[in-house]
Amino acid sequence: MSDNLHFKDHFTERRLFRNRMLVALVGVIAMAGVLVARLYNLQVVNYDSYRTQSDENRIQVRPVPPTRGLIYDRYGALLADNRPSYTLSLVRERINDLNATLELLAELVRLEDSDVNKFNKRLPQRRPFEPVPLRFRLSEEEIARIGVNEFRLPGVSVEAGLVRYYPHKELLAHSVGYVGRINAREQKDFNEEDIRRYSGTQSIGKVGLERAYEKLLLGEVGFENVETNARGRVLRVLERQDPKPGAELVLHLDVDLQQAVLDALGDQRGAVVAIDVQTGGVLAFVSQPAFDPNLFVTGISFDNYRALRDSPDKPLFNRALQGQYPPGSTIKPMLALGGLAAGVIDANTTIRDPGYYRLPNDRHKYRDWKAHGNQVDVLQALIESCDVYFYDMAHRWGIDGMHDIASRFGLGTKTGIDLPVERPGLYPSREWKRGARGLPWFPGDNLNVVLGQGDVLATPLQLAVMTATIANRGKHYKPQIVKSINGSEQPAELLHQVEVKKEHWDLVFEGMEGVVNHPRGTGKKAGAELDFKVAGKSGTAQLVSIAQGAKYDSKALHERHRDNALFVAFAPVDNPQIAVAVLVENGEGGGRVAAPVAREVFAEWMSRPRENSVDTTETELRADVDG
Repeated sequence: MSDNLHFKDHFTERRLFRNRMLVALVGVIAMAGVLVARLYNLQVVNYDSYRTQSDENRIQVRPVPPTRGLIYDRYGALLADNRPSYTLSLVRERINDLNATLELLAELVRLEDSDVNKFNKRLPQRRPFEPVPLRFRLSEEEIARIGVNEFRLPGVSVEAGLVRYYPHKELLAHSVGYVGRINAREQKDFNEEDIRRYSGTQSIGKVGLERAYEKLLLGEVGFENVETNARGRVLRVLERQDPKPGAELVLHLDVDLQQAVLDALGDQRGAVVAIDVQTGGVLAFVSQPAFDPNLFVTGISFDNYRALRDSPDKPLFNRALQGQYPPGSTIKPMLALGGLAAGVIDANTTIRDPGYYRLPNDRHKYRDWKAHGNQVDVLQALIESCDVYFYDMAHRWGIDGMHDIASRFGLGTKTGIDLPVERPGLYPSREWKRGARGLPWFPGDNLNVVLGQGDVLATPLQLAVMTATIANRGKHYKPQIVKSINGSEQPAELLHQVEVKKEHWDLVFEGMEGVVNHPRGTGKKAGAELDFKVAGKSGTAQLVSIAQGAKYDSKALHERHRDNALFVAFAPVDNPQIAVAVLVENGEGGGRVAAPVAREVFAEWMSRPRENSVDTTETELRADVDG
């Protein structure tokens, strides 16, 4: 046999094979153990957690925002509408690289720095998986671009919704108001119920009726369970609870009357309030200049807001509700009623008016705007606006009586109108002066107050309420903007009755009618070419003091330092239906400037077909007895 012949060592081979098989088996068992342990961890230990996460990736509960309630004028004209709009929104949890996504979106749609800044502010405030809006009011072209690039934009969606729209723009900005984006301060004040109610809602009432009736206009939020894919796209709706729409409001306001007021004011700054004498319903509520509320709905730009904020004409300022002005001689009819009721004067009380008045033992001359002659009575004093007559009455009457009657007619306190941030004005008293100034009340203060000057301040709304109270002979109604809610009429609210004898009312009515219709009346333009009688009272309010013996020269003053022109009136005299207060800033000339505005209000309103009378319910009645 050859020496090179080798025999197999079967024992060694079997041992080697057995060792290898043992190692392999141990490896397989170890790997199986790892898999079983991992499977146990997933299916048993963390089953609930992973099941929840899986469902959250597949099924989402989404809020369904309600449709905001609509607002109409008294004749059915739509004042606040909801219009379809498309919003670009992002879900942060579904986006891997937020900056890259924003850069890509900036290539597809127009994004302002303000859009990105507001988006970044909202991110920390949202709930998990809640869409955060980035851009509102997308165009059809922008929607198409995003749709084409959908595969590159996980977590990005275009959502259809409704946004507020104000078709009359500036015309009703200070009454209807506007909604705007919910800001961080407002969200911070939300309680749990608010958080639920505003789920999916981006806007909240900011000013005007939109703010005052926010809870009613908002409605009730709904929800839906939706199935989504891995990219967060909705595949189907599994369950839905519909939201409840907000309440519909019908206002006392008349949009055509509102427009007539604006046309009459023209470019003049000022305010006009017209009130239904029999109910307190506000028929016109104008503050001029105004602004376009649509600018605020989805977020106003910094440039637009700066222009409004810094304008010297202050278009954001609600003059009718917040403007506190010296009322001037417009309060003389009210004070004449008080003086008659208190017995300080009567129909036969006369004075001599040389053009000025002196207090006893005082050389200071309190000037009248002209000398009215001898034997001036209360009727002539009202018709010609004789200051000396009222100086004498105020000196003999005193501040306590004047403050009392002014309070009964609503001066110095908020009217309670259904609009927010109303200011109270001021009718001073002894207590007020001692507390505010640390000084006693002086006799000369009476003379300033009786002319609606000095510390006296009133809003145009208060003057309209005062005039309506005179027109209906003492019935003091609370002014209301909203006429009905969801078809339910809001009852008129009689706050109290100012009790004055009939002959005193008749005398003041005659004097106010003479202001408009007498040859020497100071408000003749209020009744020009009308086929019904108007009663009114003009007023001029000084904004700068004039030295003793000096003469007022408007040309020497800056335009914004010139006198304000005021006029209050009601019509028709024999059956009063509407009361009006007009303020023209720096208009000077009293009735000459302000009375024509009132005339246009009366002409427009009285041209309307008369509505059926509504039986009003008086929710509170408190009888006030005058002296």
